[in-house]
Amino acid sequence: VIRSYYHSTQMWTLALDTTTRRGGAALALDGEVVEEIASAPDRSAAARLPGELMTLLGRHGLHTGDLDVFAVATGPGSFTGLRIGIATMQGLAFATGRPLIGISGLDALADIATRQGRTRVATWVNAWRGEVFAALYENGRQTVAPVVDRPEAVLVKMTGSPVIWFMGDGAQTYRSNIAAALSAGAAFETEPEPLVVGSIARLAAQAARAGANPAPHAIVPLYVRRPDAELAKSRQRG
Repeated sequence: VIRSYYHSTQMWTLALDTTTRRGGAALALDGEVVEEIASAPDRSAAARLPGELMTLLGRHGLHTGDLDVFAVATGPGSFTGLRIGIATMQGLAFATGRPLIGISGLDALADIATRQGRTRVATWVNAWRGEVFAALYENGRQTVAPVVDRPEAVLVKMTGSPVIWFMGDGAQTYRSNIAAALSAGAAFETEPEPLVVGSIARLAAQAARAGANPAPHAIVPLYVRRPDAELAKSRQRG
């Protein structure tokens, strides 16, 4: 059972992202990011967690029991990274009796652009195999649900005006494809791979303040594409 988790008028949120190459951790107070760090890309998530989180908390004189909300990226992205990240934060949330709020990495990317005043935002994350995980947002609201497909197939759904701002490593990988299809209808952020974990912390804090209080086991991963093992079984049956 999740107990009431506000210690005082202040609310501490700890967030983790292990779904992308530029994963990281963030600490927020009342929805404002206090510190955001990128993970070491040369070390696996399993090797660096939870030490990385404890180091972040230690720099601010905090322990896990001082936190009010835990947040984790729910995907899409690496299946292995996704499982490790969710399991890590579930363990901390269960141990402290705090809620665990899942935030889509695509929503976090869109939040960064929306806060910068962008009206139409396309979030593209590299899905490998020549594909991207993608979604479209207008004024902060998702208008095209997450899909995984080849860039040219995704671009068919992303026409019209005003200009679409493309975010994420997938947008940089397939920048030439996007420019060829949309010409002046596309724009790109100067930061090719923004760190999204701070945005995950902000969105989770907003959800908590609005009344969200989910139990750790209620987390729902955003896979978009089925794991390779499931795909292989389907091919064998078919």
